[in-house]
Amino acid sequence: MSRHIDFEAIENFRDFGGYGTVCGRGLKAGRLYRSGHHAHATEGDLAKLRTLGVVAIVDLRQPDEREREPSRRWPGFAAQVIDNDIPPSRNWVEELLVSPMTAEALVGETRRHYRSNVFEPRLLDLYRRFLATVAEAEGPVVVHCAAGQDRTGIACALLHHISGVHPDDMVADYLLTNDASKLDRKVAQSGAFVERLTGRRPSDEALRAWVQVDPDFLEGAFAEIRARCGSIDHYLKDALGVDARRREAIHAQLLR
Repeated sequence: MSRHIDFEAIENFRDFGGYGTVCGRGLKAGRLYRSGHHAHATEGDLAKLRTLGVVAIVDLRQPDEREREPSRRWPGFAAQVIDNDIPPSRNWVEELLVSPMTAEALVGETRRHYRSNVFEPRLLDLYRRFLATVAEAEGPVVVHCAAGQDRTGIACALLHHISGVHPDDMVADYLLTNDASKLDRKVAQSGAFVERLTGRRPSDEALRAWVQVDPDFLEGAFAEIRARCGSIDHYLKDALGVDARRREAIHAQLLR
């Protein structure tokens, strides 16, 4: 199946369902979507979202990110929106202001974010509510952050784990963010964005490293979870409220 869905101004939009699962039933397609933010969505993009039948949108961005680039909605919008105003314990924009912005520095900061994000109070709330929403939603759910790769990548990997998607498929799905055909555009957009925020622009080499994902990033998040909680399943139960009943509800909604 084709996972990428082309939008005019929503980046990295794709279906992360449709994979096989250990139980043999497999994930439904057309129920789970991930993307970058929707602030620049065109009227055509909004019409396409509406046509997909989206019933819930989970916005993992920080309050200042949502204020700076508010999401656009289609006429008659009635989908559930999941976000929060919990202040972050660390602000990535402030980190950029003092960063040397080399490829090594930017990638190193990304690695640290993956390890901290899985225990960040603001994101724990959102991941918990994302999974609860998936368990209850009678229709497609979209989860996104700014670029749809890091915070969103963790959310999707956790849902894949709950659903019994093989780790190889989980990582393969995560790596679909590295779409070579769109790399130059991502570099240009990210460079302009960082320059607006900080007055400095990283080199194209640094930006190319920064806008791509690496399996080690995701494994770093999982390693942090295992170190603190013993296993991903313990983390899901104790930190995100995914007990046996919620897991069964997610399976009932998503498995074929």
